[in-house]
Amino acid sequence: MGTARTIPVWSDVTAQTAGWWSEAAPEGPLDIVVVGAGIAGLSTALCLLREGRQVLLVDREGIGAGETLRTSAHLASALDDRFSVLARDHGRDGARLAAESHAAAIDWIEILASGHSSGCGFKRIPGYLFPHDGDASTLRREAEAAARAGLKVQLLDQGVPGLAIPAPVLRFEHQARIDIGAYLLHLAGAVRQAGAQLLRANVASIEGGDAPRVVLADGATLQARAVVAASNVPFHATRVGWMKQAPYRTYVVAGHAPRDSIPDALYWDDADPYHYVRLCEGGGADEVLVLAGGADHKVGQDDDPEVYARLQAWTRRHFPSVTRFTAAWSGQVLEPADGLAFIGADPQHENVYLLTGDSGNGLTHGTLGALLLCDLVQGRSNPWAELYDPARRRWTSAGPWLRENLNAGAQYRDWVAPADLSDPAELTPGNGAVIRRGLHRIAVYRDGHGALHAHDARCTHMGCVVRWSSEEKSWDCPCHGSRFEATTGAVLNGPASEPLAPVALDPAARDPDSPPPAPSHVARSGWPAAGPARTRHTPPPRRPVRSGARSRD
Repeated sequence: MGTARTIPVWSDVTAQTAGWWSEAAPEGPLDIVVVGAGIAGLSTALCLLREGRQVLLVDREGIGAGETLRTSAHLASALDDRFSVLARDHGRDGARLAAESHAAAIDWIEILASGHSSGCGFKRIPGYLFPHDGDASTLRREAEAAARAGLKVQLLDQGVPGLAIPAPVLRFEHQARIDIGAYLLHLAGAVRQAGAQLLRANVASIEGGDAPRVVLADGATLQARAVVAASNVPFHATRVGWMKQAPYRTYVVAGHAPRDSIPDALYWDDADPYHYVRLCEGGGADEVLVLAGGADHKVGQDDDPEVYARLQAWTRRHFPSVTRFTAAWSGQVLEPADGLAFIGADPQHENVYLLTGDSGNGLTHGTLGALLLCDLVQGRSNPWAELYDPARRRWTSAGPWLRENLNAGAQYRDWVAPADLSDPAELTPGNGAVIRRGLHRIAVYRDGHGALHAHDARCTHMGCVVRWSSEEKSWDCPCHGSRFEATTGAVLNGPASEPLAPVALDPAARDPDSPPPAPSHVARSGWPAAGPARTRHTPPPRRPVRSGARSRD
């Protein structure tokens, strides 16, 4: 099922590895259970297997079915959270360790990728940060902070020759790009060859203790010496979850450009929302693909049906050699208030370890997290442990933390707000809306065949009212980012662990405060067939509540 309907340009690793999985839970005590088969879970599993540990990898749907294959696959140690901000929140030593750890992750990926015949498309390239409005003041401060953190950085007053991006620019050396589809398949193959067991199962909860337990949705229990929760967003009860990181939706378009018309590099601007660009193979013998992304917004908020058109227009304006666009997709990122992932021992559960909070740099955070967790599970010290400690408190980031949580709390106003529609007859195929039935809110979707699918609109995580996503055709929670499939109500993204409850619609029932529908919309029996949709005003996108600009790997 995956987490979204849009299709990235990467190969479908989930389908290619579908036959690798067992459906039967192993009996008896286990050594290590890793929950999640994305970049974080697979890398952690491989590191532990190389230490001689036995690993059971558990995932609900398969390898790469979560967010890993929805990346644009930047590999950057030049973090988009800005080193001037990281130095403020974590100190100069913290900023240096952040740069060092992400650089180490890129090195580890490069070594593993070199073992594949194609190299998995890994290539070292420079990165360019440019001002969205030509103001160089922030770039000069960032150049100083990045240099102090140990990066090789240079301010270029003339910009990048041949590109319509504002000058000056910061040039960062030793960045990289990769074909994440090829790499993830290679990584998964290494995990399997090293002897990991793979179990396809839905995990309901994780319990800590001397012998921590993973409880499956069918009631079976896996008992182990240690458990690693690497499912992107924690779905079990932990203090490191929705309160400490905010969910954002990010978007990517893939265009074609003549080969050599754009210097091969990473590009990102300092706007908010921001933009990021990279090149990759796949456009044909004389072309390259140009992946341009950004336009982030809080999940479930500021739905923008024209987001892909706006990204295409931005790309053509700054990279005019792009001729046409052939793909578009979105993904979900988690933004910690202080810009760095939470990696380490779960402060609430003994012998449970966390890897969450990608901050738009999921490939590098997931990889360095594996290196760190391997040391911790093996009882070794690691110089990055304090920086990424899930129990950390950074008072300098209290402002962003407070803004994000106030924003989440404000979304509960939907319980007293007007419904999207008064009658499902106004709903056209392929669209969804929340209707009101007394005190209840019902999420109704009409599929392409005209059939209606109705679910309780109350998010199963903490009771916020879900909203319709016109881009991914899903029900999204505007409070904490849970997402649900439109026809079944199944969970697409956590922190919710339970699906939306189905609702049996009464054809005669209507919102008592709404006028009767026009006769032309009503069928003789059952729910009315799809009629003309009521015109709704779509407000222009608002700037999301963010702690700083982001770039996404």
